Amino acid sequence: MFALVLGGLSQLFAQGSAKPTIAILDFDTRGYAAANQSQCIQHIINELVRFGDFEVMDKYDIEYIAKRDTLKMTGCFSKICLAEFGKRLQVQKIITGSISQLGDNVNVSIRLLDVETGVFEKSYVKEFLNIPGNELSMIRVTMNELFSKANDQDLVNKLTKKAEFDNSINNPYQLRLKSDGPRMGMTILTGESANIIKAPTQEGGYDGMPYMFQFGYQFEKQYLNEGNFQALFEFIPTVTGLDQGRFIPSVTFLNGLRNNVSGWEFAFGPTFSFSKYMDKYSVDNGKTWTTTYSQTALVESRPDSRGDVTFTTGFLFAAGKTLKSGKLNLPLNVYLVPGKYGLRFGVSMGWNGKSRYEMRE
Repeated sequence: MFALVLGGLSQLFAQGSAKPTIAILDFDTRGYAAANQSQCIQHIINELVRFGDFEVMDKYDIEYIAKRDTLKMTGCFSKICLAEFGKRLQVQKIITGSISQLGDNVNVSIRLLDVETGVFEKSYVKEFLNIPGNELSMIRVTMNELFSKANDQDLVNKLTKKAEFDNSINNPYQLRLKSDGPRMGMTILTGESANIIKAPTQEGGYDGMPYMFQFGYQFEKQYLNEGNFQALFEFIPTVTGLDQGRFIPSVTFLNGLRNNVSGWEFAFGPTFSFSKYMDKYSVDNGKTWTTTYSQTALVESRPDSRGDVTFTTGFLFAAGKTLKSGKLNLPLNVYLVPGKYGLRFGVSMGWNGKSRYEMRE
């Protein structure tokens, strides 16, 4: 009696611990030309194996039975067809699904059929952005949600949210982006440059304040977009000093990186502008400078409002963060320009929106 009871319990335990058998026959890709049907089917098989919750029937076994019994395996999506095929395969579950484009979005549908009852016991539909080349990632996200598995939330955001930062997923390789828009801010001068700005005009100064308003326009191009970072090129023409009756044009060329997840960025590059310079003289080792010529004096071309317009150069370092509001980008930056006559630094902000254009060879 003990042996019989023990044997019965063992058999019952074995039956209870056995994994349900499952198979996939077909996956409908007719509504989305970018999807590869065989790859989608194999990806679903791989996902089921990864879950470890089912005994997945090998696709070669399915093909053998279909050929042996002269069964048409493709185009079988109805409950009746799936249930009949499932009984022929002697599996407990059949999984099927579809991917189709609806307007600007792509819908992925996954359904799980119970062969014995002929009823879809689970169904899930997930809407994604239309991003060709990411069909397998869309299927993985949908499969995870159907079977209550954890998803990579960052991946889900990139595949579903238009407001997500630009990246190699939601901006495919065949497209590049331009993010152009106005920039404005304040620049502050320090050191000798600030003294020259504050000095009276009769002494070669500008009788002004060492901080000035800036206004310009940023032309931005993202030429690399991989992983968590974008590589940027920026061209920024600006005008400084209008608030003090001055017109100081400048242009800046920047190369930089922006993090796709957080929006933090940094950049650096040359800046070019025009300023007035004139030759000045000093007989006390540079402590004071005058316009009086002396054979023994030090001679140097220095900023002076009485001088001639001269082309000047500098090197700019910038850092900041881009905030997002829908399709609107809001860049906030700080920058500094070290120089011989003092450090110049400032803050700037602006806004821009994304516009796409096809990348040409």
